[in-house]
Amino acid sequence: MIFVRTTECLSTWLIVVVLLRFLTAHSANPMTTTFFRNSLFLCLLTLLALTGFSQTPTQTIRGTVYDASQSRPLVGASVVVQNSKSGAITDEQGHFRLTNLPIGRHQLSVSFVGYEPSVINEVLVESGKEQVLEIYLQPGVTQLGEATAIGTRTDRTISAEHITIEQVLRFPASYLDPARLATAYAGVVTTNDGTNNISVRGNSPNSLIWRLEGVEIVNPNHQSNAGTIGDRPTANGGGVNMLSAQLLGTTRFLTGAFSPEYGNSVGGVMDMSLRPGNNERHEFIAQAGLIGLDLAAEGPISKQKGSSYLVNYRYSFTGLLGTMGVTFGGEDIRFQDLSFNLTFPTRKGGRFTAFGVLGNSSNDFTALATEEQTQDKDRNTISFTTKMAAGGLTLSQPIGTRWLWKTALVLSANNSARNLESPGDARFRPNYERDDQTGSRYSLTSSLNYRINARNSFKAGLYLTRAYNSVDVWKDVNPFFIGSSANNSLFAGSMEGWMIQPYVNYQWLPADNVTVNAGLFYNTFTFNQSRSLEPRASVRWEVRPGKALTVAYGLHSQPQLPQVYLAKRNPDNKMLFNNEDLGFTKAYHLVAGYTHQLSPDSYWKIEGYSQMLFDVPISTVSGSKFSAVNLIEAYASEPLVNAGKAQNRGVELTYQKYLSKNYYVLASGSVYDSRYQAADGVWRSTRFDGGFTSGLTAGKEWTKSRETRSRIWGINGRISYLGGLRDRPIDAVLSQQTGTTVYSSEEFSVHFPAYFRTDLRIYWKKSKARYSRTLSLDLQNLTNAQNAFYSYFDAFQGKVVQKYQLGLIPILNYRWEF
Repeated sequence: MIFVRTTECLSTWLIVVVLLRFLTAHSANPMTTTFFRNSLFLCLLTLLALTGFSQTPTQTIRGTVYDASQSRPLVGASVVVQNSKSGAITDEQGHFRLTNLPIGRHQLSVSFVGYEPSVINEVLVESGKEQVLEIYLQPGVTQLGEATAIGTRTDRTISAEHITIEQVLRFPASYLDPARLATAYAGVVTTNDGTNNISVRGNSPNSLIWRLEGVEIVNPNHQSNAGTIGDRPTANGGGVNMLSAQLLGTTRFLTGAFSPEYGNSVGGVMDMSLRPGNNERHEFIAQAGLIGLDLAAEGPISKQKGSSYLVNYRYSFTGLLGTMGVTFGGEDIRFQDLSFNLTFPTRKGGRFTAFGVLGNSSNDFTALATEEQTQDKDRNTISFTTKMAAGGLTLSQPIGTRWLWKTALVLSANNSARNLESPGDARFRPNYERDDQTGSRYSLTSSLNYRINARNSFKAGLYLTRAYNSVDVWKDVNPFFIGSSANNSLFAGSMEGWMIQPYVNYQWLPADNVTVNAGLFYNTFTFNQSRSLEPRASVRWEVRPGKALTVAYGLHSQPQLPQVYLAKRNPDNKMLFNNEDLGFTKAYHLVAGYTHQLSPDSYWKIEGYSQMLFDVPISTVSGSKFSAVNLIEAYASEPLVNAGKAQNRGVELTYQKYLSKNYYVLASGSVYDSRYQAADGVWRSTRFDGGFTSGLTAGKEWTKSRETRSRIWGINGRISYLGGLRDRPIDAVLSQQTGTTVYSSEEFSVHFPAYFRTDLRIYWKKSKARYSRTLSLDLQNLTNAQNAFYSYFDAFQGKVVQKYQLGLIPILNYRWEF
């Protein structure tokens, strides 16, 4: 029987009414008020259709304990719930089961003879869903290691963070996206509040790559033009991640000095994994919020064999509002995606998986009537669409007691298309633009890991990738004022080739408290025969239990963007210059750090780094200060050579206490310097040279349990204070004469004021015997701070205009697990 308790209805109505009154009183834009009012009421309709039962709420934690280096199940490992009498020993398949656990947060202690003990923090037990864990123990060390979160490995990697789905669902204003959550860590800044384009340690967002199940893929984000100056697609960012949080497992986020298995990046790696579905019972998740409507299902394919499925479909909430005629800032924004993960256990702890994601999005703006136009954009009709698909097969198979074989076949492709039409009038000439970009990657990877003995292991692997990209841009770039000459241009081309990337790594433990890694990565791209041999090495010395010194070095390389490689042509298809022979951008990374484990659930660390980039593409045009390190979405329209340099140096400090004893804290800060050198040999600040970052994220929970239900109230806050990024100065006189933005010759000399933002998240969780619910409200940019984004010359207004990032945005979300 469907029912909702009267007190729950009243409290929900009270929250909505108060929020609506607040928005009405503080929003100067009636359209914005109408948008959020419709959003809140539609979320509320979903909330009022939920069920309840009256049984004592408990739940099960179960899972498997593995050897981290061989992925073999460990038989006889001990799993204990801290501060309780609950515990279990893993069976012959490495499985454990802890039943009838009370609802709430728990910590697990996991140990096995000859392996490093581990503490699993932030294990949330709710009645609507079993908690199924995969725990990996490192061999050969006996002292207490670093605290880990769900599903992560104590792999002793420098410059690495592990982002769990529980954190993504809990941290304020994360948009359920691990890349947005990553900005809570030291040295990571967002380039715009409306996107997950992030700059890591002063590098361009284009330096970051996305990997799925261990393989690099094309941009996996909806609305890849979000938060850009030129409204064009970016290589590695967007408004919303196409992989719903319902499907994600732990994301490994690396910021520098990567191990030999990581290539094609000089700036950062977002390595996502998919979680397996529940292989014993069918479970469902329904979620409604401003991000979208999610429906997820998981369960066993064969209980006897332990296989499972996990599938999720999502449709944008703004798309639903668009069908009702509601727009967001005059734009009709829609997206949808479907993703799945099928898991099939094999013999002796192996696993075969089949996974995929398919998504599309659109962003349409219709020109306003002449009497309603107030800026350049109002004259244009703009449509932007993105399509993306990725899928693959993976196999992980232990061979004997010393070998581990992993192989994967992953295919990914995307397309973005932008069309602009401005018919013109008595004052302005017509203007038309078309921008079409396509990319694909077909990758086969395989690796073998051999444990020689308890202190020595060897890993070798190969990535074989067929890469294809095409760009087709047509522009009618007539100046705005009638009487000026027309100048059409065509920028088109395609590129394809094989990326062949073998790597090896040797790990040596000369003592229980010392870990040494040394290896090589080889990178070659047959498109233009670029090559790079890259040594990597790291040392971790645990001087005392929980106190470790680390140092790492590596040479890294990355191919150029397609719009940098491809030639510029005129309307007659005559080549003006050719950048196809450009080699890789390369960088030496040197990182040193110290980590102090204060307790199983808290630590602090400090890291210093130096990244020295060379072979950076710069212009050969006299007087040009162009460098590819400053690109986000723009095209390279000059002849380039690999003669530029850049450097990023900084110190980062982080303190993290995982959620235990009903509260958590993540405090981070950094000071850094990001500079580049163009053809004139002068060192200048890059676009991303903010100078410093600082952030504080903290949360508190209150739990109240009764015989038939359990409730958790939580409040989370985040404060970010960052050095402002940089922009190019505008020549107002020349801009007025030409009717378009003309930048002066001094690159990125404009330093924006410091960036400040406060986010708040309030949530309420309720667990009954057979289901659990979460109602949450996120307030992004709570103080409505105006943070500068960029400036441009608006021909309609006849002046230089300053644009700002997003203001206050409330995000109401309801989640139901059963």
